[in-house]
Amino acid sequence: MTDTPSIRTVTVGLGTRAYSIRIGAGLLARAGAELAAVLPGARVAIITDEHVAVAHLPALQDGFNEQGIGHSALVLPAGETTKSFEHLQAAVSAVIDARLERGDAVVALGGGVIGDLAGFAAGIVRRGMHFVQLPTSLLAQVDSSVGGKTGINTAQGKNLVGVFHQPRLVLADTSVLDTLPEREFRAGYAEVAKYGLIDKPDFFAWLEENWREIFAGGPARTEAIAISCQAKADVVARDEFETGDRALLNLGHTFGHALEAATGYNSARLVHGEGVAIGMALAHRFSARLNQASPDDAARVEAHLKTVGLPTRLADVPGGLPDAERLLGYIAQDKKVQRGALTFILTHGIGQSFIARDVPASAVLAFLEQESAGS
Repeated sequence: MTDTPSIRTVTVGLGTRAYSIRIGAGLLARAGAELAAVLPGARVAIITDEHVAVAHLPALQDGFNEQGIGHSALVLPAGETTKSFEHLQAAVSAVIDARLERGDAVVALGGGVIGDLAGFAAGIVRRGMHFVQLPTSLLAQVDSSVGGKTGINTAQGKNLVGVFHQPRLVLADTSVLDTLPEREFRAGYAEVAKYGLIDKPDFFAWLEENWREIFAGGPARTEAIAISCQAKADVVARDEFETGDRALLNLGHTFGHALEAATGYNSARLVHGEGVAIGMALAHRFSARLNQASPDDAARVEAHLKTVGLPTRLADVPGGLPDAERLLGYIAQDKKVQRGALTFILTHGIGQSFIARDVPASAVLAFLEQESAGS
């Protein structure tokens, strides 16, 4: 499919497995034609959640019907707790019950939870089926729908069970973001800001100036999503399986995942993007504490995140948190731990992140104690 003035295309360059991320308004209604162009003749199993189904499933099904694409749909509960073995079993059973073959496709219609779960199902049914992402949240459009990470949560931590399974196509319809609750949009914005903080200081400065237009919609929103997707696509093409600098994409996530686990993945208390926002602020403050970065940069990051309405402190999590030692225990379960050594994404300043290996647990504990005390 070709670009139009309102549609942008970003390519994830993985050789014979390269795929397009299409970004723009109205792509959900065109999804049937877009999918047919990439996977002609494929039947699909749509996996979505109860909230997204009400808003967007009929339009997607109409588009599939127009193209003669056979399809079934599974509607799951909304929320982070859906990323579980129970709901993975439901997704796998639904795909098999639909009698789909290996050359058919699983379509994820939803945010990051549905994308991660559906992608995992696609990766393991028949040892790997085609997979298409239709992300309906800002967070999913700029982060989780790109790069092939799939998985579910366990009681021990977030995303500890999963596979790398790249999609064949990603359709990021910017108009569906108009139906997002403001809290969810803000949470997704944390992942947009992350790309500036990793290695694009000019992009972060642009966000400081243009965030209101991004929230309001229009060209700045599409531009921000396209820049974010290109940034992630470039990293994934270099390091698909996160053995090198792809780990930089986890800026804020080691702290953030620990906070999500500590709150029992209760989205009423904390959603993923809020955890990432706190985590990024913590990573910058921790870097300053270790004399790796200026406290002024940490303050600038915190100020911007607070300006857009995101949390930045442990005290911002409603309902309280476990003590510092228990938080450290959640961090030690993180996937980025290697042979017991703690690995963090830290920073020398805005846009100057780096992978810090063998971070002493004692330093992390002292920092968390300080943060928990609010000092």
